[in-house]
Amino acid sequence: MLLPCALLAALLAAGHAANPCCSLPCQNRGVCMTTGFDRYECDCTRTGYYGENCTTPEFFTWLKLTLKPAPNTVHYILTHFKGVWNIINNISFLRDAIMRYVLMCKYTFTLPDSKYSFAQHFTHQFFKTDHKKGPGFTKAYGHGVDLNHIYGETLERQLKLRLHKDGKLKYQMIDGEMYPPTVKDTQAEMIYPPHVPEHLQFSVGQEVFGLVPGLMMYATIWLREHNRICDILKQEHPEWDDEQLFQTTRLILIGETIKIVIEDYVQHLSGYHFKLKFDPELLFNQRFQYQNRIAAEFNTLYHWHPLLPDTFQIHDQEYTFQQFLYNNSIMLEHGLSHMVKSFSKQSAGRVAGGKNVPAAVQKVAKASIDQSRQMRYQSLNEYRKRFMLKPFKSFEELTGEKEMAAELEELYGDIDAMELYPGLLVEKPRPGAIFGETMVEIGAPFSLKGLMGNTICSPEYWKPSTFGGKVGFEIINTASLQKLICNNVKGCPFTAFHVLNPEPTEATINVSTSNTAMEDINPTLLLKERSAEL
Repeated sequence: MLLPCALLAALLAAGHAANPCCSLPCQNRGVCMTTGFDRYECDCTRTGYYGENCTTPEFFTWLKLTLKPAPNTVHYILTHFKGVWNIINNISFLRDAIMRYVLMCKYTFTLPDSKYSFAQHFTHQFFKTDHKKGPGFTKAYGHGVDLNHIYGETLERQLKLRLHKDGKLKYQMIDGEMYPPTVKDTQAEMIYPPHVPEHLQFSVGQEVFGLVPGLMMYATIWLREHNRICDILKQEHPEWDDEQLFQTTRLILIGETIKIVIEDYVQHLSGYHFKLKFDPELLFNQRFQYQNRIAAEFNTLYHWHPLLPDTFQIHDQEYTFQQFLYNNSIMLEHGLSHMVKSFSKQSAGRVAGGKNVPAAVQKVAKASIDQSRQMRYQSLNEYRKRFMLKPFKSFEELTGEKEMAAELEELYGDIDAMELYPGLLVEKPRPGAIFGETMVEIGAPFSLKGLMGNTICSPEYWKPSTFGGKVGFEIINTASLQKLICNNVKGCPFTAFHVLNPEPTEATINVSTSNTAMEDINPTLLLKERSAEL
């Protein structure tokens, strides 16, 4: 089994005593502690279980497990019976009660290409692996939604991007529309290859956002939104200086982002007929910690590169991934309106189900597996148990089919050796969805905690004065993806995180036609290489 103590066999062969905790004997979140060289004890404190390996449930634990529906049952209820949910969504106290349950149980969490670009843009503010120190370290100063991908991670970078007048960010006008300034104008370093001309080297908060036009599209929209709100606040508060206008606008954009992510982005990911609601007051009487810390596993889990379509259709032209790279001219040629329309019409790929990692990003998938091993991740089944999910009993149960299951069994030998990231990619998707059960049930707690744990959501800060008064508070409480687009893109093009289709069908899921077989992400090859090194 690929476990934190992968060297167990080597140590035994060399005559060393094995750490008895290496086999993870303590279940149900029990903590293993060695007592001598060959013995261990399980600390079952506050797990709800007792016994030598924390496997015997206490009475109330047994009762809770007996009555609690399975995650797939809950998912089925929330994604069916639309008529009933339409009624519940219009009854405030019922909707609030269910939303409070969702938040406290941390249970949340089919797809156009606009979502992949949105996910990339949004998550790059807190997923910043420090490759010099290793995959277990991050370069991010914050562990949540602080919009450093818009404003810069350091004060030095922020000051370079700011106009230092009326709270605004620097910008340039091209054909009557606002776009980010150039690197030459800001002196804020960006990552561009030498062949990109100066006038196309746009400068924004995240230094990698010149990579693809989709990232720069969202960066441009949020730049426009920031400067738009600065104008509103200046009209409300003519007495405010540049600094107060800037900082208050940033707080408003943080609130807008959280609301859009929960009510538009996560809403669509969930597939629920129940309407999710961003209302921090629902948690004010609950035990909730207003801080966040990004887990390495969440970073790994969020590698959704299979969402990439094989080609990008923008207006009346088709681009390959290679043509898309470092090509800001696409955004200028087509304009934001056509970019938004095109991204909302094009289907993305499916994450779960296997054999759908685009050739262009297979190296990223391989690196994710390699880094997971460096950090000694436990197996897929161990993570499922950690999140109160039943471990898979076979590869066929994992994949829902025979051919890939047989190939995985040949690679791993035992279902308990199945690694986390490859397991997430090959797990059978839920009906009509792009993710499997594990991705949703593990990702949800990280997502909701990271969003609702933001300081602005706490009782001390969630009030109009934090956001410049009633006007700023109203901007947050009425925010939506469509409103963001309409306020900042000419023509108010329709945008959504779903492809317009009355019912989910196979056509809404663009399974990549890239030549990506399981051998392209063969976990055993890297394992053999590591074993040889050892």
